[in-house]
Formats: sequence, structure tokens, C-alpha cells
Amino acid sequence: MMMGLASEAYDRQYSDRQLIKRLFSYFTPYRRALLMVAVLVLLITVIGLLDPLVISKGIDAIQHQATVHLVLLLFGYMLTSTVINFLVNMARRRYMSRLIADVISTMRHEAFSASIQHDLSFFDEYQSGKIISRITNDTQELSQVVLLVTDLISQFTTLIALIVILLSTSWQLTLALLAMTPFVALMGAAFRSLARKVTRRGFRAIAEVNASIQEAVAGIRVAKNFRQEAAIYAGFRSVNQQSFKANLLRGFVLANVFPTLNALAGVGTALLVYLGGMSAGQGLITIGAWYLFILSVDRFWFPMTNIASFYSQIQSGLSACERIFALIDAPHTVKQAAAEPVPMLRGDIQFAHVNFRYNSQQQVLSDFTLHMTPGESVAFVGHTGAGKSSIVKLITRFYEFQEGRICVDDHDIRTFDLQSYRRQLGIVSQTPFLFSGTVADNIRYARPALTDAQILAIANRIGDGEWLEALPNGLQTEVGERGGKLSMGQRQLVALVRVLAQAPPIFILDEATASVDPFTESQIQTALKLILKSSTSILIAHRLFTVQAVNRIIVIDHGKIIEEGNHRSLMQQGGYYATLYDTYFRHQSLDYKVPGVDYSSGKVRLVLDDVPDTRQSLAKR
Repeated sequence: MMMGLASEAYDRQYSDRQLIKRLFSYFTPYRRALLMVAVLVLLITVIGLLDPLVISKGIDAIQHQATVHLVLLLFGYMLTSTVINFLVNMARRRYMSRLIADVISTMRHEAFSASIQHDLSFFDEYQSGKIISRITNDTQELSQVVLLVTDLISQFTTLIALIVILLSTSWQLTLALLAMTPFVALMGAAFRSLARKVTRRGFRAIAEVNASIQEAVAGIRVAKNFRQEAAIYAGFRSVNQQSFKANLLRGFVLANVFPTLNALAGVGTALLVYLGGMSAGQGLITIGAWYLFILSVDRFWFPMTNIASFYSQIQSGLSACERIFALIDAPHTVKQAAAEPVPMLRGDIQFAHVNFRYNSQQQVLSDFTLHMTPGESVAFVGHTGAGKSSIVKLITRFYEFQEGRICVDDHDIRTFDLQSYRRQLGIVSQTPFLFSGTVADNIRYARPALTDAQILAIANRIGDGEWLEALPNGLQTEVGERGGKLSMGQRQLVALVRVLAQAPPIFILDEATASVDPFTESQIQTALKLILKSSTSILIAHRLFTVQAVNRIIVIDHGKIIEEGNHRSLMQQGGYYATLYDTYFRHQSLDYKVPGVDYSSGKVRLVLDDVPDTRQSLAKR
């Protein structure tokens, strides 16, 4: 049942003391509200303790002299006590609700802030749905911890006061009662370890469900393309059933804590009722005192069982805290040696004997050395897995390299303040990501202070803004989730205009491989020309235009530079690049001729002799 519920690599185990101490640090800014809750809890406790005392004295008084005045007085006290108890309870719950909301909000802010500060490798390795589950579901469980902790104050106060009352009523019966409490306490402690295990697994199961839903929603277009809705549903049903079983076990364990303790308490109460009845029958205590003792015993067991089960009941919240703190404390793989302010960069980039690997089995770059001068445009080409994207990830400090140095403007990038450094990088990924909102909102993302007029002026630099005419509402067109309402070409254009608005000294582009229509292609080329003029540009090339437009082409194979030069010189060498060109780029050229087609007569005519496999295939037919 627990298969697939393993912990994440960054998970760690904290002791209860560590968790409680750290959790209480979140209450420090809310001391006044916490003090008010404590005062109200104590007031409720005092009212609860006074009731049996007053009733006991009233019964004894009425037994000696029953008068209407005494009955009305007792009735009036009970009515007043009930009203005051209601009002104080309402005030306590109001303060508690606000306190819980404040603490959960603070923890969510801290968890989310820690998450977005993690390196890109963190999100490559761990599912986003599981991270979301820790920030949302797990933090919500803290409300239970807060309630239990505040109730614990009331329970301890009540327990001490009740022991004093019971001793003053009958010290013999009280000693008999106290002799039974260790059994209840030991039984409560026995549930603690089991409760932590089942709650931890329950949260992991819920995280699996959230991850499954997130992945299904994100990939629904692909699923519908391949008619795999049933497969998605089957996958969700499997993890949901796993979650059902894990949380059913969790519920069963936690639900049996109180019944077990109450059963032990019930045995103790029955024994004390018998002993107290015998004492009252022999005149050792009064009937009112016996009533007070029995009522107090009943009230004694409630805080006693609560205290005994506290560590079992609190495990749900502590397990949630453990997962949240593990997310917050997860180590960063990218480590800066300093956080120096970054001046306006020129874009001089140097790799000096850099070694990089994702893990011990996956060496990507070996003794890699490269120099890119300010304003130069460089395209990286090579087969899949050659190391092109890894070079970009190292420049952006999304991943940590193991050996060597990478310098920008003669400064080791490990000494830069990362936020300041990345603000000067303009990055367009292979699949451009757009946020929900308008086209203008997404362009403004690079520079929030831009006005609509300024955005329009930047957009018009590309083909006089003709590309905007294809959008229903121009710059105010809603792009949808992840830009789903726009074509791939339009998304690329918005992403490029966003970089134009940013005007970064270093531009990084991982070109999309998807084909676009000729009009959009020309607009993309215009945008690229504008960016290449003003930035040191690093491009992972998939378009013929790109490799022809850049100053230098770097051919990468297994993490090493095997050729470099411009398009013309590399083609004349007839080496590795020329082979890549024929494979990936030649078909994009206007001069490209399809094998087996005769163009000499001015008319396209299929020549089967030039295509032996095709000729043989047709002959068989």
C-alpha cells in the first residue's frame, strides 16, 4: 500500500522538540494575540471549575433548607455562567481564528519564498505538484497544532485545579484516581510513533495526488491529441486509491487514540463511583461532596486524556511542519562565493577549463574553454546531448559547475549577486512561457514601469507592428494559460519583444524547433536582428537564418568544441558542420532541391532513377 510514497531526497527528520521550538518562533510577532487567547482560555477554565463547586454547595444548602430563593439563586448563577462562558468562548475563537490565519500565512510566505529561491535543478528533479502540496495542504494542517497547543494550556490549568478540589473532597479517593493515570499516559505515548508514521505517509500520498492532477492538467492537450484521457484517469485513480488507503489508515490510528484512552478512563471512573458510593453510604463524605467528586472525576479524565494523547494528536501537524521545514531548508546546489553588486555588463564571457556533470555518471563538459567578446553573436550547434543547453545553464547560474572558472567582464560569476546578475540577462527558452494576462502584461514583465505607449513603440519596431494586426485585440489580447491562446510563432514574438523591452547586455536564445508560417518567420528574424545588434548573444540554433546571421558558429560534440567559424568558412571546410548543415539546415534554404526531382526544364519532374529505393518500391507495386 505504501509503494511509491518514498520521501524526497531533500527530506529530513526533525525531533519533536526541534519542530515545536521552531513552530513557536512563528508566534513571536503575535505575542499580544497569544496572551489574549491564554487569558480567555484561563477565564473559561475558571468558569468551568466554579460550576461544580457552586452546584455542590447549592445541593448541600438545599438539602438542609429547600427554599425558592436558593433555587432561583442557583438558577440565576447557572444562566449567568452559561452566557459569560458563551461570550468568552466566542471571543477566544475570534482571536484564535485570526492568530491561526496569521501564522499559516507567514509560513506559506516563507515556504513559497524559499521555493522560488531554489535553483532550476531543484525543479528539474522534483515534481511541482508535490512542492505545491507542501505549501498549500501541509501548511493548512498547522491550524490543528495551534488549537491543540492552546487547548493544552487550558487542560493543564484545569487538571491542576481539579486535583486540588479532589484532594480537598477526599484525599483517599484522589490517590486512587492518581494511581490510574500512568496507565492512561503510557497508552497515549504508545500511539505517538505510529501516529507520526501514518501521518507522514498520508501527506506524501496527498502530494502524489496533487502531482498527478497538476501533470494531467498541464498535459491535457497531448492526452487529447492521442486520445489518452482514459489512461490519465486510470493513473489518477491509482494514486487516489493509494491516498485513500494511506489516509484511511491515518484516520483509523488517530480516531482510536481517544476511544482507547476513554475506555481506560471509564474503567477508572466506574471503580471510583463504587468506592465513593460506599464512602457516602458509610457517612465518610456528604452526598454533595460525592456528587462534586464524581463530577470532578469526569472533568479530570477529559484534560488527562487530552494531555496523554497530545503527542499523538499533534503528530499530524508536526509531520506537516517537518515537510514544510524540509522544503525551506533544502540545500542550494548553486552556491555563490560572494554577493557583489553587478555593474552594467559589457558582455565579455570566458569559460576557463570548465568541467560540468549532472551526476557522477553524466559528464557533460570536459576542460571546456571559450571566449566571447562584447557584442559578439555566437551560435552553438551540435547533435542532441552535445552540451549546448548545459553551456547556457552555466552562464545563467541555473546549475553549478564542478571545476574551472566562468567570468563575465573579468569577474567570476560566482561572486555576483545573483538577482542583480540575472536582471542583465535576456533569456528566451525553446518553448516560450507566457503568463496569464494580456500581451502587454507579458512584455511589461521585463520592465514593469513601461507604459502602454512605450510597449507599442517597441512592438512597432518589428515590421511596423504588422504582427499585432493578427491578434484580436492587439496588445490587449489575452494570451491564456501559458500562452495557449496564441500560436507558437506568436508566443516566440511576444517573448522576443519582452527581451527587446528589457534591452539586456547579454541575450540567450534556445530557438524553438517548431515550424511557423513565412510571415511570422520574417517577423522573428527582424526581432532577432534588433536584439543581436545590441547584445552579446548566445544562441542554440535551429534556424538557418540564425547560423547565417551570427558572427561565429561553435560546433559542440560530447562537450567539446570541434569546429568554429562563420557559416561560409565552415561550409568550405566540409567537416562536421557541413554534415550538420545538410542534416538540419539545408532544407530551410530557398536553394534547397529535393532529391529525385529534375528542375532543369523549368518544370518539376520526378526522376525515379535518382531515387533507387523509391523506384524499386514503385516497381513492386
